[in-house]
Amino acid sequence: MRERFNVDNECEDTVPDIRKFKKRIERLNDWWGAKMLGELNGEACRSYAKKRGKKGGARRDLEDLRAAIGHHAVEGYHRGSVRVLLPEKGQPRDRWLTRTDAARLIWTCWRYREMQKGSRRSVDRERVPTKRRPLRHLARFILLGIYSGTRAGAIAAASPIAASGRAYVDLERGRYYRLMQGRAKTNKRQPTVPIPLRLLTHLRRWHRINPEAKHFVEYNGKAVSSVKTAFKSAVKLAGLGRGISPQTLRHTAATWLMQRGADPWQAAGYLGMSFEVLLNTYGHHHPDYLSDAVEKIGKRGSS
Repeated sequence: MRERFNVDNECEDTVPDIRKFKKRIERLNDWWGAKMLGELNGEACRSYAKKRGKKGGARRDLEDLRAAIGHHAVEGYHRGSVRVLLPEKGQPRDRWLTRTDAARLIWTCWRYREMQKGSRRSVDRERVPTKRRPLRHLARFILLGIYSGTRAGAIAAASPIAASGRAYVDLERGRYYRLMQGRAKTNKRQPTVPIPLRLLTHLRRWHRINPEAKHFVEYNGKAVSSVKTAFKSAVKLAGLGRGISPQTLRHTAATWLMQRGADPWQAAGYLGMSFEVLLNTYGHHHPDYLSDAVEKIGKRGSS
């Protein structure tokens, strides 16, 4: 096969986070762009993964490569089978927030005030709090994440207005349409779900406070595109240690559902997660986890 590999033809409209996608494409083209399809083999994939450094990141990049090659074949640009060797999946993270952790993080975001130098003199290093509260939007983000188990992109897009590119929140009927309008469905499930009363009360109050806001989570009057940097700062200020990211909110929602004995089928549907992933990753938190086996192994009976 003499067709050169190129991933630039991948349809951007099907990718939820186009900036991250473009960065992955740049990395792939730096390594694979000048190679022939026939040069793609297990050794080449292992070399790329080693160069990439992060096993999870390498796997995600190579999944894009595999999808692009599959599209290339469907369009009839090459014949034959070209296999992409993926690094093994890492162990699922089990970091979640307790109720105390969550409350501490939310209050930290709500109360924090930006610090600035108290004087323009270079010798004066004392910093004093200002009236600016740059982390308050995160308090809303965290509440949405914990009580809905929604992915970060759909939280940032949550809006009381039904429009293209937004995840519509129907405040009257209490429904969260997490899939952004105009976006195609992907493997990352984003089903429409009823909103818990506690969260719905917050959402309705936020809308009453600022009925002109187009999104529930805004910073300086604009929708947020990413909260990673601010979230990292908030976690540090709250003294919660390492390993906590916006994705931890989704882990927390799944863990709390299991700890409270929720039906796994309904919990999986609510989270937009497969039943198998829910059980394999969070099932051990359920109060009935292996309870039947524990009961049976302790009983006396004929053998």
